[in-house]
Amino acid sequence: MQNNTILTLFIGQCLVKLPEIDSTNNYLKKLLSNTKPLAEGTVIMADHQFAGRGQQNNVWEAEKGKNLTISILLNPSFLSLNQQFYLNKAVSLGINDCLSEIIGEDCKIKWPNDIYFKDQKMGGVLIENIAQGRNIKSSIVGIGINVNQQNFGDNVARPTSLSKILHRNYDLNDLLSQLCKSIENRYLELKDNAIDCLDKDYLSKLYRLNEVNEYLIDDELYSGAIKGVTNQGLLLLQTNDELKSLDLKQVKFIFD
Repeated sequence: MQNNTILTLFIGQCLVKLPEIDSTNNYLKKLLSNTKPLAEGTVIMADHQFAGRGQQNNVWEAEKGKNLTISILLNPSFLSLNQQFYLNKAVSLGINDCLSEIIGEDCKIKWPNDIYFKDQKMGGVLIENIAQGRNIKSSIVGIGINVNQQNFGDNVARPTSLSKILHRNYDLNDLLSQLCKSIENRYLELKDNAIDCLDKDYLSKLYRLNEVNEYLIDDELYSGAIKGVTNQGLLLLQTNDELKSLDLKQVKFIFD
């Protein structure tokens, strides 16, 4: 572990840089299982993550030395388990805040926590919570952002990266510093119970909000518009006949 010049109160103040690892989330979980306490805000950063995971066990492809693949330890013990989607909102907004400063307002959050530029994916989040009673004891927040990668495999749908958008490379350490600061700001809002602000901002950044598109819902094709997200993280999708509340396994976004 090492100290660094990231200008935050705690996120990123303890930084572990690894040349290669299967998954930064797995590495952080192993550190947590040790008896020695681990500081909140500890960040694990890998130059190459060869078995990264996304939502629903999807593979996260990352070329060595080209992207930001990190995990952050948070201890949101002030959140009950039924409030866990608010952590997702805070983290997603922190990432979106950071990237919007770089690439503009076309950066959106695709429910529940993918980061999109226009209709292309440039990042994602996998949060693994550890419970203590009815509350969250610790959260391992895995984040992958496509930064300087130009070419992607066929198994990656609609990918893009900062360098493809900006037409130049972006320094990974600079991005890490900016990202830690943005996520910390949103996490502190959550800790201060600024729920209304998080709700409003998450909704305003939601990809495809109020736009009519096609979706597969329980394997049937529907035309509908996203209207919001429930406090439990269910997607609210208005079809012709009803407002549906859908979980991640029920709905699939359709692209042209």
